[in-house]
Amino acid sequence: MVNATAAEPKPHTLDDVMMAMDVVDTLRHREDLVRRELDETGREAELIARLKEIYRDQGIEVPDRVLEQGVKALKESRFTYVPQPPSWKRTLLGLWARRGTVARRAGLAILAALVLWGVYYFAIARPAEEARRSTLIETTEALPKAIRLAHADVQAVAAEAAPRQKADALLEDGERAIRDADLAAMRRIRAALVQLRDELAMEYTLTIVSAPGETTGVWRRPPGWLQSRNYYLIVEAVTADGRKLPLPIRNEETGETKTVGTFGVRVPQETYAAVAQDKRDDGIVQKNRFGVKRRGRLSVDYLMPFDGGAITDWQ
Repeated sequence: MVNATAAEPKPHTLDDVMMAMDVVDTLRHREDLVRRELDETGREAELIARLKEIYRDQGIEVPDRVLEQGVKALKESRFTYVPQPPSWKRTLLGLWARRGTVARRAGLAILAALVLWGVYYFAIARPAEEARRSTLIETTEALPKAIRLAHADVQAVAAEAAPRQKADALLEDGERAIRDADLAAMRRIRAALVQLRDELAMEYTLTIVSAPGETTGVWRRPPGWLQSRNYYLIVEAVTADGRKLPLPIRNEETGETKTVGTFGVRVPQETYAAVAQDKRDDGIVQKNRFGVKRRGRLSVDYLMPFDGGAITDWQ
């Protein structure tokens, strides 16, 4: 009768397991030895003998069965950590393990995104939207209303046919621009009607300048005419309450238009001489009213002969 207890394998103790792990670790650090011995069939016994000699040199006696377990464990990759292959579960577990870092990074990313969105919205998107809305209102409401209102004002204040006809022509062009949603044309026409209205509303007297130290008249040679002279009286536009109005004046010598407070009007030599004599009498020009601009009219009613030219510079 066979003894059953004799056939049972001897149980492994914790010391055996720890020693086997040490054997595996030693083998891993002696890769040249392992590679040479394990790559050849039948050399496992020699490897165990070598290991036993290595431990004996260290003063450690390791049983053969423990060495055999270590070699076997190395072959089977026991005591070796093998990471799990990539998967969504592994990813989630990794994120959960690093949740503090992930949360901080996510918070910073969200904050950066909010800052960028705020900059884009307030610096680009919102101003662009407001500009589009403003342009739409200007095109469909403000400018059409302003054009028609300015035309009505011109018709109400005009005292002669010419400005009314000019306003009608501008309104016709304006209505066409409104239909075409031509913003530039609408602005230009509105400005022309407003200027026409303001010119009609102005009232002033062209007064010859005669204050002490100021020039009352000058003569000049026309460009290219060395033997001719043009005579000018220096005038200014004065309102009924004494305000001096700057006016846009075209300089006949240069062709440029400037808005000035005083300017020279070309007159016949006889008129120039008469004004000069008037000033010589007492230093003051008694008859100093050169012309009158009345409300509702574009033209000036001249009270003295006027040859139709003007200058803005005579220095």
